[in-house]
Amino acid sequence: MRTLLDRLKEREVLVADGAMGTMLFSKGLKAGECPERLNLDRLEVLEEIAKLYLKAGADIIQTNTFGASPLKLSQYSLEDRMEEINTNAVRAVRKVVGDRAYISASCGPCGRLLKPYGDISPEEVSRGFERQLQAVAAEGVDLICIETMTDLAEATLAIKAAKLVSPSTPVCATMTFDSTPKGFFTIMGVSIEQAAKGLAEAGADIVGSNCGNGIQNMVMIASEFRQYTSLPLVIQSNAGLPEMKGNLPVYPETPQFMAEQCRKLLECGVNIIGGCCGTTPAHIAAIKKVVDEFKKN
Repeated sequence: MRTLLDRLKEREVLVADGAMGTMLFSKGLKAGECPERLNLDRLEVLEEIAKLYLKAGADIIQTNTFGASPLKLSQYSLEDRMEEINTNAVRAVRKVVGDRAYISASCGPCGRLLKPYGDISPEEVSRGFERQLQAVAAEGVDLICIETMTDLAEATLAIKAAKLVSPSTPVCATMTFDSTPKGFFTIMGVSIEQAAKGLAEAGADIVGSNCGNGIQNMVMIASEFRQYTSLPLVIQSNAGLPEMKGNLPVYPETPQFMAEQCRKLLECGVNIIGGCCGTTPAHIAAIKKVVDEFKKN
């Protein structure tokens, strides 16, 4: 299998998988439980999710390691099992996909605010990311995905940690934006221009956005990103904004609606299209169909 970056350099469009959390909740995860806890004793759930997304046509399958940094795991008193949690997650995906898809190691925020806004030092955050990413890199992942970041300083620390522990592994970095009267900004005040330039300067090989928006907003975000970067661009939107029905969030955007909007992402020059909260294998299958049609033309 050709490397992921080689395919992107040839302007090939790849399809990533959809939501992990949405699928975990559908498999029995309870609100407030640690999603990464399943990596210790319910690997069959991870394998089943990977199998569903592979069948849907995803070229890139993520690991259940979004919150598997030691700082984040410490909220559940699981920091001492960090290596095991990350290692098991990669192995569960590999058992299913083999060499039929790329394995992407998910890495989300550490859950703490950096000084001076919070109480944690950049050095401690860096050490945590290095430990986590060393564990997934040792298992030979094809991509490290730093995602759902809102603080450019934290994203930079994670990217640099990834490049330190495994210089040859491509790094994807995405930030989450809110729509404001003055444009799109993260909750920490980072603009799309600042994100595009800052993520690239930190060493990211692929940049873009995930979470926080339905696909129509993501089309606008992608268009603005493309103004500021020539790097491969990734977009993973929510299936709209959730509406609470009972205790469960329900996402309104259907697979067909998201797939139709994907045509606009392709026109913007997006190189990797996947899904975030609320998206399912059905969404990814619909997106895959549109991407395949685009490739033929």
